[in-house]
Amino acid sequence: MNNLEFLKENLIAHRGYHDILKGIPENSLPAFQKAIDCNYAIELDVHILKDNTVVVFHDDNVKRMTGIDKPLKDFTYPELVKLHLNDTKEVIPTLEQVLQLVDGKVPLLIEFKTDYNLKGLIKESMKFLKDYKGKYAVQSFHPKCVNFFKKHYPNIPRGQLSYDFKKDKMPYFAKLMLKNMFFNFLTEPDFISYNIDNYNLNKVFKWKKKRPLLGWTVRNKNQFEANKDIFDILICENIDEYFKPNKDKEQSGHSKFIESLQSTHSTILKNSYKTPDDPNHQKRSIVQNPR
Repeated sequence: MNNLEFLKENLIAHRGYHDILKGIPENSLPAFQKAIDCNYAIELDVHILKDNTVVVFHDDNVKRMTGIDKPLKDFTYPELVKLHLNDTKEVIPTLEQVLQLVDGKVPLLIEFKTDYNLKGLIKESMKFLKDYKGKYAVQSFHPKCVNFFKKHYPNIPRGQLSYDFKKDKMPYFAKLMLKNMFFNFLTEPDFISYNIDNYNLNKVFKWKKKRPLLGWTVRNKNQFEANKDIFDILICENIDEYFKPNKDKEQSGHSKFIESLQSTHSTILKNSYKTPDDPNHQKRSIVQNPR
């Protein structure tokens, strides 16, 4: 079993240390920089676009974060970079850009989204991760993804994500297997990452005997206090409301890096298509997604 101690050194910032009230959207470069400044590990999500670019974004549709109702997989990156997150100047970053920014300063927990082209997503992601010098682990809801890493990248710490799946449209038997992580005996995850809102305490202690247990997503002090002694590692938001960061690393000078990316985005825009024609383009949503 791969060692996961590097993720236990501090809290994990869910989609970076984001705060939309301060103009810092989730899964954005400023959110990741703020997590670095506070020495928190970073949880992030990766998808693959139709041009095989790997981007850091949570949803399979960009509507919640940009106001455009369109599946993420239907974009090329030159098209996607035109859209701004929650009415800020920030755009959806690529995995390559995020790795350049983080550069091993804090650990990463990377969730692989499996709704589209799983093998392509892993293949394109590993082009950047194979030579990345920082510490990181991967996780997914889909046992097939966890098993792929077991077979092809056994030295990368891998985790099985799960929750009760009550709101998901799938057969009851499938929900039962996924909820109870029936395939763990085959995929052999190094850790389990479970929803703090719907776990069975007896099962949690049973799981903890075999492997580390991560809990997601803590969003307030009550949740933090209720779960800090149950889970080995917590994935959190709104951290400054209930926890004081351990800033034992110097804040890096990142402004030039982000400015260079903005310049790159401008160049892409000049050589790409027009912004998608959508009457709701200016209506940005800042509603939180539950995962």
